[in-house]
Amino acid sequence: MNKLKICLFSIVALIICIITSMFIINFYVKESTKDQIKNINELKDIEAIVVLGASIREDGSLSPMLKDRLVTSVEAYNSSISSKIIMSGDHTTKNYDEVTAMKNYAIDNGVSSEIIYLDHAGISTYDSIYRMKHIFKLKKIAIVTQEYHLYRALYIANKLGIEAYGIDATKAIYSGQGYRDIREILARNKDFIKVLFKPKSKYLGDPIDINASGDLTN
Repeated sequence: MNKLKICLFSIVALIICIITSMFIINFYVKESTKDQIKNINELKDIEAIVVLGASIREDGSLSPMLKDRLVTSVEAYNSSISSKIIMSGDHTTKNYDEVTAMKNYAIDNGVSSEIIYLDHAGISTYDSIYRMKHIFKLKKIAIVTQEYHLYRALYIANKLGIEAYGIDATKAIYSGQGYRDIREILARNKDFIKVLFKPKSKYLGDPIDINASGDLTN
């Protein structure tokens, strides 16, 4: 019986340690990056505005969260913080194409097609940021996504050696946000460990020159 009690106590203690560690890491990721979230008018000399993808509907229309990211990116572009926009999202199957939908929205709102570049293999936050460094060869970027997501994106950028700033695209209370907040705690822990090893992105490819026309990436 004593052995059983010791075993149960050890299991409970281990679970408590794991949960505590997760919340410590979550707190650290947020605290270490919060000062990198800026207002648009605080930024200048940015190589590219990087818009992180989110889901699109079956008919190709934008989810509210993705639309707000694009609205914010157009606002940043019109404020002249950068002359380039990179749309990074999932286009790894023929029938699902976040990035073209993202580019079309920006074009419809007055942004020239030639300065919009598509990163078709941004299948995760880590992949998107990794590709900014190794495929697009960028050193200084502004990342556009909702605040809850920015902390992790900025932390990854920091660990990959990119000077990065965040622009908060939160413009509403989104359906299911409570679930996303919980899931993001797990994702921050996952990527905290991932950047210790810096694995290559799942999909790579040739370098992309952002001084050439963005239409070459269509």
